Amino acid sequence: MVRRTWTYVRTLTASRWTRLLGALLIAAGLAAACERGTPSDPKSGVFTSASPNEFQIAGSSTVSPFVTLAAEVFAANTNYQPPVVESAGTGGGFKLFCKGTDQKTPSISMASRPIRDNERAECEKNSVTDFIELKFGYDGIVLIGSLKDEPVALTRRQLYLALAKDVWIDGAFRANPFKQWSDIESSLPSHPIEVFGPPVSSGTRDAFIELVLEEGAKTFAEIRALETSDPDLFDEKVHTIRTDGVWVNFGENDGQIVQSLVRNRHALGVIGFSYLEQSSDRVRAAEIDGVHPTFETIVSTEYGLSRPLYLYVKTQHFARVPALIPFLREAYGDAAMGVDGYLLDKGLIPLSPNERERNLNRLNRKIIATGVPEDRKQKGQSL
Repeated sequence: MVRRTWTYVRTLTASRWTRLLGALLIAAGLAAACERGTPSDPKSGVFTSASPNEFQIAGSSTVSPFVTLAAEVFAANTNYQPPVVESAGTGGGFKLFCKGTDQKTPSISMASRPIRDNERAECEKNSVTDFIELKFGYDGIVLIGSLKDEPVALTRRQLYLALAKDVWIDGAFRANPFKQWSDIESSLPSHPIEVFGPPVSSGTRDAFIELVLEEGAKTFAEIRALETSDPDLFDEKVHTIRTDGVWVNFGENDGQIVQSLVRNRHALGVIGFSYLEQSSDRVRAAEIDGVHPTFETIVSTEYGLSRPLYLYVKTQHFARVPALIPFLREAYGDAAMGVDGYLLDKGLIPLSPNERERNLNRLNRKIIATGVPEDRKQKGQSL
């Protein structure tokens, strides 16, 4: 087992349970407000806010459960209204975040990948020019199957051959002909290839393409060479998932994928590691390239499908949204991210203490540079 570079105590003490349960009993009445995902105005593409003191968070469905829990505990322990959290996917979150600077746009965008150049350009076009990227924790992308089926072990090369729209066969790209896993290699099961995965708006899908399809494709020397000689063709051929029904798009809801696998014992699903822990009584994770996804292998990056999670914070809202800085203090505080923090119990793979300190130092410098009033800085936990 990989030795952890820092120690996390994941078993909560009795006093910790008492504190957390007390907070969550109060927060239960606020959960609907946090998770309701206030519908965006279909014409303007922005949220509708019920109160000038209410602020919005949108983005990754992988990050959303952790942020929602922090929002519930924050609202239970303060006089602030809970922020509205909407699972819109990483791409959808950035689209809302970059709409403008008024309070009907999200103050925080949750992301399971870094912001892209075209998304930055969209932000700049709409005067969203002052925001900060904060690493929030880690997650692993896992391929899961029903407990009713045999354990699965695959390589990224096999997954590329199973799921890319065009694959490299006999010295050329050809439309993917593989229907069963055994068509790829005789040692694999004679079951139809069927994979339930996230939609195009999802950062999990983006990361899966980058970490699985691309890395699997590059096991072919000819495709590795193509990345340099013709990068546009490389992107077109390597980053496009099949559209013939083998890959089934689901919404921004990993729980629906888990439920579907219970009914389809030979199918596989692509979800975040945190959902695997919550559903271990129904599904199991596949071994990828000989490594099983665990807390330790994800943190160490031995598991090749590991990825960081992010919060993008609109610092232009620091002075306008009274609850924003106190909420960030809650989400990054010891109660949430410490050795027995409630976000760890929820399944977040947290930042190391040094990483958390570096992110909070960056946040503090930005708060000071923004000129937020001193009384606003002092509300909530100390960073």
